[in-house]
Amino acid sequence: DRHNLRILDRCQPLAPQFADIDVVIDHGGAAGTHAMLDVAGSVKLWQVLGTGLDHFDLEYWRAKGMPVANCPGPFSATALAECAMMFILMLARKYPVAQANLRQGKLYEPLGRELEGLRLGIIGFGASGIELAKRARAFGLRRSAIDVREVSAAEVQEYGLEFVGTPADLDRIVAEVDILSLHLHLTPETRHIIDARRLALMKADAYLINVARGALVDEAALEQALIAGKLGGAGLDAFSQEPPDVSAPLFHLPNVITMPHTAGTTDGTSRNRAQCCADNVDRIAAGLEPLYRVA
Repeated sequence: DRHNLRILDRCQPLAPQFADIDVVIDHGGAAGTHAMLDVAGSVKLWQVLGTGLDHFDLEYWRAKGMPVANCPGPFSATALAECAMMFILMLARKYPVAQANLRQGKLYEPLGRELEGLRLGIIGFGASGIELAKRARAFGLRRSAIDVREVSAAEVQEYGLEFVGTPADLDRIVAEVDILSLHLHLTPETRHIIDARRLALMKADAYLINVARGALVDEAALEQALIAGKLGGAGLDAFSQEPPDVSAPLFHLPNVITMPHTAGTTDGTSRNRAQCCADNVDRIAAGLEPLYRVA
């Protein structure tokens, strides 16, 4: 209500719609196109309503000298951590099998698994990884983490980490833990970071959790490992192709739990991200630098 809002109509010419616009809010970073940027001469900020930028051609925006900001990890960290914890609990209690048994009138099976004392490896110790560590502590999980940044001694103590490593330690963590949870951005370096080789290193009863980006995992290799009984289960909220092909065997295995990329979609996250965007619109209107710039 403090600003003049214009909603893009994709059926109308672009240039008149971008005339005299100060800020563009791009939902998820996937809505903006090169053609839009090319006619956005008056724009002072391209605000992505979301965290990940793997669907956004950041280099093109940089080449055009367009400032870009996003809504970074802390705005969705709680939602992602809660979903990861839910996946862990559901896999440990074999929820799909339990539901099938209940519908068939079969009680007292399957045999579940307690989390106390199991080892959790958190790959990417940013905002959502930290929030998962907090929640996992309450369930008695032993926690290890890997990150490209240096995790301080204070953080190690605060979050009760048994081990903190760098990407060079990834194979060790993959082989040691009972649960592996991914909290990474998708980059050329992290694409298929969990591939057939690393899946083979995991314990046969271990669980893989992915609430980050689908292409972090080689899904074909994951499917094969699960079918062959070389992995205990998987909880997946993101997929290499979205929407995914739900006819694939991966989506029909009794030890796989899937969600439609909604781990970070909650009322709290929506409010947080909307406030982030609104704050930056206010800052541009006041002649201030935007927060959370990535370009």
